[in-house]
Amino acid sequence: MTVVDITEEQMNTIQEYLKGILEINKTVNLTRITDQKEAELLHIEDSISALPEINEAPEGLYGDLGTGGGFPGVPLGIITGRQTILVDSVKKKLNAIECVLQDLSIQDIVVNASRIEDLANEMPKKFSVLTARALSSLSSLLELACPLLRMNGQLICLKSHVSDEELNLAQSLEKKLGMKLIKQRSFYLSDGETYREVLVFEKVAKPKIKLPRRVGMAQKKPLSENNSTNKK
Repeated sequence: MTVVDITEEQMNTIQEYLKGILEINKTVNLTRITDQKEAELLHIEDSISALPEINEAPEGLYGDLGTGGGFPGVPLGIITGRQTILVDSVKKKLNAIECVLQDLSIQDIVVNASRIEDLANEMPKKFSVLTARALSSLSSLLELACPLLRMNGQLICLKSHVSDEELNLAQSLEKKLGMKLIKQRSFYLSDGETYREVLVFEKVAKPKIKLPRRVGMAQKKPLSENNSTNKK
């Protein structure tokens, strides 16, 4: 994979961020990956693999949903210079991330300890681009992202594998959610073994149902092509 538009200073900052996360990870569970080299591949390289897509997205506020240890949000936020919000409901993780960001004097990236549905009520239609890495099914991600995105905003999904069934269900909900698949790209990371897919959905219309639904509904009771609930 060829990575472009990254300065040496940006990469050094990302490396320092990763070191800080791995150090805190010794006492706070942020990532299952503890080896530096493995983390560089599966966190840094994996995160910046979506750089072409985020560079193509509309300018404006960027949010990383279910950020975990801050990936891909921190690397992509550093490289693009976008105002970035890292979203996760686990406050302990976000507190740790915030400490590392402060140590590195990174000011354009902030944390928000909210459920995604609650954030959609607080900041509706405020985001130009969202990322979600290994977070949930595509259909659930479309539902969660839709009320957060402004018109023509984009959701970038980073996946290890997308089955035909998962993709077909997501696309069957496009009209209902006002979202449309505009790009799908597959590749291997530099080890030649780790397969990845990046899918980009654009908000092209208002959803035909009321969103967001109650917290957890997108995962517990996913929308189907035929149901038409208006319950919140």
